[in-house]
Amino acid sequence: MASVSDKIKSHALELGFDKVGIAHAEPLEVEGARLFEWLNAGYHGEMAWMERWKEKRVDPSELLPGAKSVIAVALNYFTPHRHIEDKTRGKISRYAWGDDYHDVLKVKLFKLAGFIQAEIPGVNTKVCVDTAPMMDKAWAVRAGLGWIGKSTNLITTDYGSWVFLGEIIVDRELDHDTQLVADHCGSCTACIDACPTSAISRPYSVDATKCLSYGTIELRDEHLPAEIGEHMSGWIYGCDICQDVCPWNRFETPTAEIGLEPRRGETSLDLDAVEAMTQEEFSVRFRRSAMKRTKLTGLKRNAAALSEPPA
Repeated sequence: MASVSDKIKSHALELGFDKVGIAHAEPLEVEGARLFEWLNAGYHGEMAWMERWKEKRVDPSELLPGAKSVIAVALNYFTPHRHIEDKTRGKISRYAWGDDYHDVLKVKLFKLAGFIQAEIPGVNTKVCVDTAPMMDKAWAVRAGLGWIGKSTNLITTDYGSWVFLGEIIVDRELDHDTQLVADHCGSCTACIDACPTSAISRPYSVDATKCLSYGTIELRDEHLPAEIGEHMSGWIYGCDICQDVCPWNRFETPTAEIGLEPRRGETSLDLDAVEAMTQEEFSVRFRRSAMKRTKLTGLKRNAAALSEPPA
């Protein structure tokens, strides 16, 4: 007879997750020390939310009292479409092509949480997707889903780095996965060499203040700093360069999640259309899309930087 842990894993796969593992809920002491070091170096830039509740990020019992297990899941988001190099258009990061991944993952995770509650009466659960103060990649590693590469992306042997991550914390002991995935980056430095702004300051560490994704999405300044604006490489929202060059992404497999297909078939935006876009048009176009995060002012700023690169 299948154990409760096996039933949870099987149901996670039935719901459409591509990978699932279970880790013991305990403080992330080593990972937490690295996080604090990264924050102290100022590599998070203006992302104050990274520092807010930083203690909670280290200990899952801060989010769910009595936490015993963390169920970590991964959802493949690769779709077989490519960017077209066109100076009149700005490229969109692959993760934002379809519906907002927060919504996609939460629907599945809450269904999984409901299944767990039916299997284990009285259990308490906490669903986490990105915005919760959880170290998603660290828990994915501990649950045996993959390893954190030199680009700081989680890499899996079967889907590469094109995966969304989420967790469910439970206050019951489950069967924990103990087989970790070894670091398979080896001597490869493809991601480091390809980064146009040298944001990967050293292997396994990214200075977000130099990262195109940070600059085009998180930064709220009226003008992009020169080190980003002068090296945008055609990206209007986010950047996939470190993933595009990763050898492990040769294992990319099309996702079965239809909602992650490019909206309107677009993987880029017309720069003139963005600069002429009204707030109403922006709200309608990017409703339930991750791209709403940059706001219209940020998107227009990025389009302007691509249209008129600094001298």
